[in-house]
Amino acid sequence: MSRYFSKSLVAALALLVVGGVQAQGLATSPGSATPAPDAFHGWSSTYNFGQLGHAADTLLLGIHDSQQIEFSLRRDRIASDANLRLEYTPSPALLPVLSHLRVYLNDVLVSVVPIEKEQLGHKTFRNVALDPRLITDFNRVRLEFIGHYTDVCEDPANNTLWVNIGGRSEIELQEQPLSLQNDLAYFPLPFFDARGQDKPVLSMVFAASPTLGEQRAAGVLASYFGSRAGWRGMRLPVLFDRLPVAEGDNPPTSAIVFATNDRRPPFLADLERFPKVQAPVLQMLDNPGTPHSKVLLVLGRDDEDLLVAARALALGGDLLRGSRVTVNRVQQLLPRQPYDAPNWIRTDRPVRFAELISYPEQLQASGLRPAPINLDLNLPPDLFVWRSQGIPLEVNYRYTPSAVADESRLNINLNNQFISSLPLPSTDDSKLQRLRLAVLSSDPANPLEKILVPALKVGERNNLRFDFNFASTLGSAQRDHCQTTLPPSNQAAIDESSTIDLSGYHHFMAMPDLKAFARSGFPFSRMADLSQTLVMVPAQGTAVQISTLLESLAAIGARSGAPALGLQLSSDWSMAARADADLLVIGGMAAGMGDNPDLNLMLDHLHDWLLEPTSQVMSGASARAGQLNDVRNQAAQRVEVSAQAPIAAFVGLKSPFHEQRSIVALLANDDADYQLLRDTLADGGKMDAVAGSVALLRSSGVDSSQVGEQYFVGHLPWWLMLWFQLSEHPVLLAATVVLIVLLIAFGLWRSLSWVARRRLGQE
Repeated sequence: MSRYFSKSLVAALALLVVGGVQAQGLATSPGSATPAPDAFHGWSSTYNFGQLGHAADTLLLGIHDSQQIEFSLRRDRIASDANLRLEYTPSPALLPVLSHLRVYLNDVLVSVVPIEKEQLGHKTFRNVALDPRLITDFNRVRLEFIGHYTDVCEDPANNTLWVNIGGRSEIELQEQPLSLQNDLAYFPLPFFDARGQDKPVLSMVFAASPTLGEQRAAGVLASYFGSRAGWRGMRLPVLFDRLPVAEGDNPPTSAIVFATNDRRPPFLADLERFPKVQAPVLQMLDNPGTPHSKVLLVLGRDDEDLLVAARALALGGDLLRGSRVTVNRVQQLLPRQPYDAPNWIRTDRPVRFAELISYPEQLQASGLRPAPINLDLNLPPDLFVWRSQGIPLEVNYRYTPSAVADESRLNINLNNQFISSLPLPSTDDSKLQRLRLAVLSSDPANPLEKILVPALKVGERNNLRFDFNFASTLGSAQRDHCQTTLPPSNQAAIDESSTIDLSGYHHFMAMPDLKAFARSGFPFSRMADLSQTLVMVPAQGTAVQISTLLESLAAIGARSGAPALGLQLSSDWSMAARADADLLVIGGMAAGMGDNPDLNLMLDHLHDWLLEPTSQVMSGASARAGQLNDVRNQAAQRVEVSAQAPIAAFVGLKSPFHEQRSIVALLANDDADYQLLRDTLADGGKMDAVAGSVALLRSSGVDSSQVGEQYFVGHLPWWLMLWFQLSEHPVLLAATVVLIVLLIAFGLWRSLSWVARRRLGQE
């Protein structure tokens, strides 16, 4: 989950003066009639335990006897019915009926599921009704196992006491909509709710042929919603001149409409009901197609007003109130700095664990076998970790000490790999441990790089896990002697003052690296507000092209955790040549840009893939992108085929305009190709496969390869750069070392000779 976007930063960046006026009803123009509201019977949603964070089966034991499943409900919905479809397999050694499962919903017992004789050792399905009156916006279903294998003198740690809870168990919900007031105080509701389980969908509405200024304002809001959606992703369909309508059994989605005084969709053409504005205005209305969908109007005199209104929404949500708000000013008081993305660990000072937690009590655990304590660590992708001794980690931890010395231990794991095991002595309940976490570069220049210990992966979300394992003698069962001991309630905590320190590392990495873009939004997210990014778009974008643009910006916002307040859009490639910025290209690149041979080579071959909608021309072995730059793979044959299936590509390369700038292009030709790009951006598995410098997208999946020469972005001290360059040339390195030794020896010899002559002269 994303960390909170600091309210202090919002206060530093935004100064909003707002005023409220009562909302007016939304009119429809002749010829664009909106269908009358139909009776809507709500949503039917089913979530299996895998979708709720429990992908694998869970084994409940006599000493680890509970499992908790969490699910949420949007605040603008209410549950009318709920059901738990439980899949479980009990141990064949259990005593039937005496053994059972207790089911709790939000700490209220809702059912007891007895384990029958015929169920022992067999997979069983059971429906358990959940009281919908107990369901709130955040809910917990807890399963507790009470198992018995004998009627006298039981050992809770006996290995016959188990029941397996299947990961395909499901929670079924019937949800009904709640009518919300047209009040921006609820924003971002109903347009986005972090409690929703499904991928959010929000329609963006423009007048036909939207201007770059309108697209820019929409891009700011898209990145804002993406930063809020985080791992969920965001779908942002674009509509021209109409509001969304119902699709099948689903009601119309909520929508955001961008309109200026001179460019409005037809349903806002009535100037008596929707007069021209004299300042940036935000207004929330009901969708006339359904009472359960809202429309947010972003209005302005011109495109600059739209941008001000969009920035106000992204920054001043806590100040908004009423159905209509006039934005007087948005002032940036403190510019962002490189690498200050909220989702990345700071690299200028040690970072306390308190700054990394996602919810209160995340660093605490309790119970006979406490649940693991997990902490997510996200590192910038361009940290230069060559020959690093590891990232310093100071861990303070507390626990309830045992009355006697035992084998209790704290196990530390990184990305599911074991790091260290620390004893938990009975003499003290507070410890400080200093560790160094090995770190693994994402540099594609070293594809065979191996590390023998678990490592933090640069540019990825890493998971640091602390397992407190308490040894305890629960009791014993011997012939003619029975003894039972009530186990203590163990408590453990990782102190929030524990730190991880990334300061002192330089920023330097090999490019192009599409993996860094796919997983971190790099190089654009280097400045979290995209103030050093220029987005190149088609001059007249279609709806699906603009959707691709907005969803790309939302994906970058999800990885950085900040809205793109400094976003710049252009369709003029001469501006790209003048701007000192990284280029994000949507659609296609101008052929023959600069003298970059790798760029022109890519364009020549990608032309066959992408710029001919019905013809894909590839030559023998050079059909794979990874073989384009190798003369050994240029075959003597040529194959020409015609195909109608969509194809698209991600391409990364060096900017021909600036040494330290990069280009990432999302290349497509027609709407089907753009839809393929959108589907890939929305699929985490496919994005994980994007790497190298070219990623070819087809319906069969993603094929990534490395093309052309690499280049480096970032800066290193001269001495470190020298050693890094020499490291790839061992003979030259050895010769350099010998030369340095000879120079030092010669200098020492001359110095000693001078000292000897001076001493002899004095004598």
